[in-house]
Amino acid sequence: MPASGAPSTAIDFGIYVPQLAFGYPDLLERAQLCEELGFSSFWLFDHLYGPMLPDTPAFEGWTLATALLAQTTSLRVGHLVLCNNFRHPALLAKMATTLDVISNGRVDLGIGSGSYEPEHTEAGLPFGTFAERSERLGEALEIITRMFANEKTTFEGEHYQVRDLPNLPQPVQTPRPPIHVGGAGEKRTLPLVAKYADVWNLPTYALAELDRKTAVLDRECEKIGRDPGEIRRSQEAVLVIAPDDASLAEALVKADRRFPGPGWGLHEGGYIGTPPAIVDRIGARIEQGVTSFVFFCYDRASEATLRLVADEVMPHFR
Repeated sequence: MPASGAPSTAIDFGIYVPQLAFGYPDLLERAQLCEELGFSSFWLFDHLYGPMLPDTPAFEGWTLATALLAQTTSLRVGHLVLCNNFRHPALLAKMATTLDVISNGRVDLGIGSGSYEPEHTEAGLPFGTFAERSERLGEALEIITRMFANEKTTFEGEHYQVRDLPNLPQPVQTPRPPIHVGGAGEKRTLPLVAKYADVWNLPTYALAELDRKTAVLDRECEKIGRDPGEIRRSQEAVLVIAPDDASLAEALVKADRRFPGPGWGLHEGGYIGTPPAIVDRIGARIEQGVTSFVFFCYDRASEATLRLVADEVMPHFR
């Protein structure tokens, strides 16, 4: 049976490898090693090029995910997050459905409203205000969830229109491929999480207010009659792990260079330490309701780091 898209209380670990300056063999090697070591998922970005790095080679996200799923057997693959402005939601729902069937239920669908305006301007794609992008994302999620659930879909929105559109075959995951929505905005984002998300991806900047944000999400769920317990909590964070204090100091120097400033949340919400410290930090987040951890590795997911996590961290949560 394919993996279910239903929420679970099991603790799982994924690795996020933005596909910058990697050849395909390097990415495939990392994905296959993650699968071998027992990581649940492998995550990519969705940009036309790396933000502020236009001269650095980067593969297109959906094509890359398709290739990786074709060359793995149990690893889940997704994006944090797909840019809604790049693909019409009817096409995206069909793409996701097709890949879900081909991969035997290993697709995770992370989606957002778009974050990097220059690539939109350069490609002639609409960007707009945050309010406009949020409206488009809401309509897109409505179309995608309907197409995952129904053989035919009709939707008349301000931004998108779909009329009696078939989607066959249907996805193999039940009740559907998991939909991940990130952010903590109380006016626009959390209502979308409440209505559509199977997984709420927690931004680092919201961790200090997690109890309050959770209460807001609970109220939004109550408004529409949804059990908030159906929505898993995931956290995406930088991981700096080393076997001892001396090597940790060296690793942190590299991490500060690669992930500068509060936007990355390295020091605000990152996981920094030897394996026992990382285990303790993960345990504290589990107490706050987080059940899925997706790590940016400070060294771009080297074999040594992946093995250290798999051998000395993950066994504590099985």
